[in-house]
Amino acid sequence: MCTGNPNLKKGLIVREPFATLIAEGKKVWEIRKSRTNVRGRVLIISGGKAVGSAELVDVLGPFTPEELGQHADKHLADVDFLRQYSGGKPLYAWVFRNAEKFKIPRKVRISRGAQVWANVVVEDE
Repeated sequence: MCTGNPNLKKGLIVREPFATLIAEGKKVWEIRKSRTNVRGRVLIISGGKAVGSAELVDVLGPFTPEELGQHADKHLADVDFLRQYSGGKPLYAWVFRNAEKFKIPRKVRISRGAQVWANVVVEDE
């Protein structure tokens, strides 16, 4: 995690409804086209708000969409979506544990241009 400012944290940008599903602990694999070295508790961000947090504990793969189809209960995506998303490239499962959904989403400030990871300032802590 970030140091210095206690309100500065690492956030993963995820589209809805997937962000909320991760924060609720219902989606434990986030499928991406690359690996990440980030580990530990991260904010789950969508639409300029942190909807919750979860521990990123591992990255599995590479997988084909068909291989991931056997684990749909973990990532909640169908094979057709995975095929389209992959564009023929390998996919990776970012593994989350210990999710926590915030009762009230927290506003965050995100640097311009951030698409996957963002160092964010939590505004209402």
